[in-house]
Amino acid sequence: MKPIIGITMFQDIEIEKSFSLVSNNYLNAIENAGGVPLFIPISENIEDVKSYLDMIDGIIFSGGEGVDPIKFSENPSKSVSNINPSRDNFELALFHEAYNRNMPILGICRGAQLINVALGGSLYQDIFSEIPNCHGHMPSEMQVYDLFHIIDIEENSKLFDIFKAMELEVNSFHHQAIKDIGKDLKVTATARDGVIEGIESLSRKFLIGLQWHPEDLILKHKEFLKLFKALIDSIKQ
Repeated sequence: MKPIIGITMFQDIEIEKSFSLVSNNYLNAIENAGGVPLFIPISENIEDVKSYLDMIDGIIFSGGEGVDPIKFSENPSKSVSNINPSRDNFELALFHEAYNRNMPILGICRGAQLINVALGGSLYQDIFSEIPNCHGHMPSEMQVYDLFHIIDIEENSKLFDIFKAMELEVNSFHHQAIKDIGKDLKVTATARDGVIEGIESLSRKFLIGLQWHPEDLILKHKEFLKLFKALIDSIKQ
């Protein structure tokens, strides 16, 4: 049987209705890598976390809103406008249970930030005002599959093992980023301005967080499918 990969969703709230959504590019990435995607909606029923995880073999924490600064003991700065406390609460519970099970985990953009916060780390709420001389990280006129800047990869890392390269060009759509690294984590990739672009666990078999969006890049750059294949392969091993 093909491995089943859970993918977290975000909410689009309209008058008297809310919708659970996620980009189909996550679905396509998992299917093309040999897995079966299963979308996991945000729920107020935290006790259902175990039931969701019982149905899947690995999980992707997807992109979206910023993590509420309260979760890393800071008050929100004026740059923070798009947060969802319900999503934070549900996904943090989901992560901790998956982490305790040593389930393969991939965090993308917000997902990488959530992993770091869950393990005791912190975030820059706005890199453009908090990091002197930072480069561009949130272009306004580019397609999601366009390459934007270079990252440097640590040789002793799963990321290097996957791409067999010490640098990559990636896309970029974020104004927040990892600040203080969480416990059981190490930095595996950085942008040329020092912004953290990749993290991984020191103890779990597959726990990777990425600040960029590989699920979008595979539309034009098939080499990024290697990441999702590595997730699938970690389940088969």
